[in-house]
Amino acid sequence: MTANIFKGKNEDEKNNLEEILEHSIEVEEDLMRTYLIAAERIHDDDELKDRLENFAEGNAKRTKQLLDELNENKEK
Repeated sequence: MTANIFKGKNEDEKNNLEEILEHSIEVEEDLMRTYLIAAERIHDDDELKDRLENFAEGNAKRTKQLLDELNENKEK
């Protein structure tokens, strides 16, 4: 369970935090797609391809964490 970053915040602060989380999710998803597309185009450097795929996996994990945080707030 994550800490509720919205606890004790007024409605404007909660809305601002939600907007920040939603924007961060978009950024992480865009980076993930960019890394995966770049990895698919690399055919002669397996190490670089693996690193790009690992970056994309990191973005996927951060996206999930951000979504969990956002959903936890909406449930309360």
